[in-house]
Amino acid sequence: MNFVFISPNFPHTYWHFCSCLKRNGVNVLGIGDCSYDSLEPDLKASLTEYYKVDSMENYDSMYRAVAFFAFKYGKIDWLESNNEYWLEQDARLRKDFNITTGVQPDELALWKSKSAMKPVYKEAGIPTARNHKITDIDAAKAFLKEIGGYPVIVKPDIGVGAEDTWKLENDEELKDFFDHKPDVPYVMEEFVFGNIYSYDAICDSNGDPLFENSCWFPPSVADLVNKGLELTYYALLDVPEQLREYGRRALKAFKVKSRFVHFEFFRLTKARKNLGKVGDFVGLEVNMRPAGGYTPDMMDFAHQTDVYQIYADMVTSDRRILPMSGKDKFCVYAGRKDIHRYAHTNEEIMARYGKNMVMAERMPDVLSGAMGNQMYTAVVASEDEVQKFADFVQERAE
Repeated sequence: MNFVFISPNFPHTYWHFCSCLKRNGVNVLGIGDCSYDSLEPDLKASLTEYYKVDSMENYDSMYRAVAFFAFKYGKIDWLESNNEYWLEQDARLRKDFNITTGVQPDELALWKSKSAMKPVYKEAGIPTARNHKITDIDAAKAFLKEIGGYPVIVKPDIGVGAEDTWKLENDEELKDFFDHKPDVPYVMEEFVFGNIYSYDAICDSNGDPLFENSCWFPPSVADLVNKGLELTYYALLDVPEQLREYGRRALKAFKVKSRFVHFEFFRLTKARKNLGKVGDFVGLEVNMRPAGGYTPDMMDFAHQTDVYQIYADMVTSDRRILPMSGKDKFCVYAGRKDIHRYAHTNEEIMARYGKNMVMAERMPDVLSGAMGNQMYTAVVASEDEVQKFADFVQERAE
């Protein structure tokens, strides 16, 4: 089996995907824009061959790289980046090389457009906030009247993460938004009071989950980017039952097959008509790639498993081979930003939590807006300990 892995060096822990695929007998062929010498030794050892392109944005270069591998190694069976930024390019390459194991270009609309997701949620019986494609300020005001007024969220119809996402609370902010709106399609969505929970899954070719996980996120990831706040989030011991049901429905409704996905839901902290009562889940958006940053590693630490191996087994045998561990813990991430001064040094953090720490390192600049410049990740036994850990790491100096 020939598997072309796009940009296997980012995030840097993605070398585990390549290693586990190789362990399963797969020919792993990497394409990226970094030099071979700059790749980590573990990644080099996991690749059969690496092809450097000058720019991954240049489709002709990417096409030539895949064509070279196809000429040298034969038909390409899989092509994947597990990165949302390259989702469209991955699909185009699959179509051009007749790779049928992943999503094709004509299937992408339901996965990329936030407005196109809404009818799919409705079909699946999953409540979701109303939204409106923004055309002009008069149409926006008509939508505000329909949903009962501010606050609202505005965000790109097609976009990754919380970039260029804003909460509007009055007419002045609405006018300012339209005065400075980027020249891309935007949607306006009714504001939901709730925390964000993920439904993460690796599913087989029938859309049935082989692995499931849930993480808790703060209510507004956009505020982390726009206001310079620090991120705390954590992997739960188990997936709440209603969330599990909705997540599995969404896998089927969005026709997900043979993928590692990250779906986001609100858990209501304030009841809302037509959506649900406090504690109910509401669909937010689907992301057809693993959760960002080092969250897959957090899943491993929380559930004493190996999601990279589960993914590789899905690719090669369409089933899960690793058993459940039954030794689940909370795994918490706490980020710090260089723009702030903190009360506790790295040495003090490690002295108190060294026995719990599973990762502590600098974050890539491209991820630092939401996730921080320095991160600490630990395993703890309770949600109370989750908060104590985050408070200690992120306490600011006076």
